[in-house]
Amino acid sequence: MSNFKAFTLKSESGLLRDLKTKCGVCKAFNPLQGGQHPEISQFVGLWDTGATGTVISKTVVDKLTLKPIGKSKVFHANGESIVNVYAINLFLPNQVGFQFVKVTEGILSGFDLLIGMDIITTGDFSITNVGGKTTFSFRVPSVKEIDFVSGGKP
Repeated sequence: MSNFKAFTLKSESGLLRDLKTKCGVCKAFNPLQGGQHPEISQFVGLWDTGATGTVISKTVVDKLTLKPIGKSKVFHANGESIVNVYAINLFLPNQVGFQFVKVTEGILSGFDLLIGMDIITTGDFSITNVGGKTTFSFRVPSVKEIDFVSGGKP
């Protein structure tokens, strides 16, 4: 079997209407190049399959004293904007991590990061709702195809 990292989030009771996980974030850093690893701060991330890319709040920018690496045009519910682009390292639960993720800054409410399809499509993303309880699981890299039609026998 392939080498992969994964995590699973299960609801305590009932169905989850949003998927939120704890996330560690630091300035972009390559640990193989040596030097002092930047401090990792904890934030709440909302998983959004409708978002093309990952977005961070001003709270994340300010706490990590991030400096923009460029600008980008983004499209959102209120239209379009030109926003700052930053580079971060992202740490998801159970040591699932990503280096040098390019993220944009946005206005977020109730969470600090919006985890978009740039992260989700790096692996396998699954949601089930058996017995009225939600189970959300994510693994990187993709290990095998999940197909509920051809392989979804109860």
